[in-house]
Amino acid sequence: MGHCCSKNVAVNNETVSADHGGLKPPHHAASPPPSGHSVSGASDATPGRHTPATSFSTSPFNSPLPAGVAPSPAKTPGRKFRWPLPPPSPAKPIMSALLRRQGKAKPKDGPIPEEQGEGGEGERSLDKSFGYGKNFGAKFEIGKEVGRGHFGHTCWAKGKKGELKGQSVAVKIISKAKMTSAIAIEDVRREVKMLKALSGHKNLVKFYDAFEDVNNVYIVMELCEGGELLDRILDRGGRYPEDDAKAILVQILDVVAFCHLQGVVHRDLKPENFLFVSKDEDAVMKVIDFGLSDFVRPDQRLNDIVGSAYYVAPEVLHRSYSVEGDLWSIGVISYILLCGSRPFWARTESGIFRSVLRANPNFDDSPWPSISPEAKDFVKRLLNKDHRKRMTAAQALAHPWLRNEKIAIPLDILIYKLVKSYVRASPLKREALKALSKALTEDELVYLRAQFSLLEPKDGYIWLENFRVALMKNATEAMKESRVLDILNLLEPLSYKKMDFEEFCAAAISVYQLEVHQEWDKISTTAFEYFEETGNRIITVEELAQEMSLGPSAYSLMGDWIRKSDGKLSLVGYTKFLHGVTMRSSNTRQRQLV
Repeated sequence: MGHCCSKNVAVNNETVSADHGGLKPPHHAASPPPSGHSVSGASDATPGRHTPATSFSTSPFNSPLPAGVAPSPAKTPGRKFRWPLPPPSPAKPIMSALLRRQGKAKPKDGPIPEEQGEGGEGERSLDKSFGYGKNFGAKFEIGKEVGRGHFGHTCWAKGKKGELKGQSVAVKIISKAKMTSAIAIEDVRREVKMLKALSGHKNLVKFYDAFEDVNNVYIVMELCEGGELLDRILDRGGRYPEDDAKAILVQILDVVAFCHLQGVVHRDLKPENFLFVSKDEDAVMKVIDFGLSDFVRPDQRLNDIVGSAYYVAPEVLHRSYSVEGDLWSIGVISYILLCGSRPFWARTESGIFRSVLRANPNFDDSPWPSISPEAKDFVKRLLNKDHRKRMTAAQALAHPWLRNEKIAIPLDILIYKLVKSYVRASPLKREALKALSKALTEDELVYLRAQFSLLEPKDGYIWLENFRVALMKNATEAMKESRVLDILNLLEPLSYKKMDFEEFCAAAISVYQLEVHQEWDKISTTAFEYFEETGNRIITVEELAQEMSLGPSAYSLMGDWIRKSDGKLSLVGYTKFLHGVTMRSSNTRQRQLV
């Protein structure tokens, strides 16, 4: 139901796509597939080019278009199913492995809404009343169509009266006849709620109002006339110089950091879903298409496979993900911007999924040897298959490649989660983290200083009130819906103590993210030396297992974690204690799944 759509459409059991010749598959193979091939994406409509279509792959679904109606230039095929039902055209080996691992999902009782035909009994029982205004025609004059998708189309319009009188706007018109399931209705309702709740950020398309009549829903938004990011990439021959790529990515990361702080995950970030407000070279860019977005609680994991195949994160395919999936998508966009190729490519959806789960991006072929090491490190830290090791949007803005005194690093919801874990950790775990914080590099401290400053310390200290005030300064209606504010209740121990910058560093460290640092071995060794001086103590295997929430079955694995000479943690035991027993095991675990 999003605002911007893929250039793929389902026609006569085939997925037809516009050929974006400028975006090359890895190793620069000929005939690239479409950039926005959808996993389970909802369709939408925005301004788009009408280019010749070429056959891409077969689809098990018949065309949703009536006989005689020409296919739309939409980019993302309409959503057919969502969890607990499988996505359209799933990668069979991946999905079968998931079913073996998780058990087959049990379908809901009763008829499946999506299987009801239009006008059938299932559709007639649906309530398609949204409670929006009924006077759209009195307020706006509709003009030409500027884009079309399976569920509706987008038109230029001009306000006839009220605050928008004389102003050009974009109106997304969604047909109620296409809403043949409760999920489809809820998608529209949530998209409007999302746009309204998040409105205000400079890089987020403005929402003005929503209307309805017996036939359609009308979503009135800001008109962006500068075209898609994808168009500009192609106009530049498929890639951006590093400085120009930075300007694009700073805007993307800033708005994504804002959404994540509000507890919103976009789930369909791709070049087609970023529009420029004008044709100017330095025009502001806006993120659009919140049709697949969702509210996510601080510790919640989502499980429905949605998005666009080339940009979907591994953990999405494993049906357990959160906001980190958006950062993977930004990593794919970054890779494309810098080299003009997709990091994961195949001719079929199944092949794309396998590539995302198994393959590593190519950083050896041209033009990568001429790209700066900082840029390559930036992309690699976003395309880490272990979501725990991936940078957040705020951390990415503090990365050495993007770091600039003019770039403001936003408040990061991750520090709330990490500090929550720290204040509730055992004394031994806190001492281990304090030792690690003393070994941090200057690059890591830049981000932590920015976050500490955003908490507005008084006399060098922060406590619970600082965390509350900082969060409320950034609060929107979305934050209430996603229950992000609930995290403050979990920080209650800070009501009784204050924290200086040194302890804040210990509390706000992500050990998993730090492990990908190229100097991790040196950092962990130095940290262990500090730990030996201040925190290491005699501990039994039973006590250590209890500290790590492990049972007796783990005792045999912990033999070399405690030194026999003095009964204290060894270097191996210290690093395992910091990470837990899953250190460096995620890639192996994923290989075993497929």
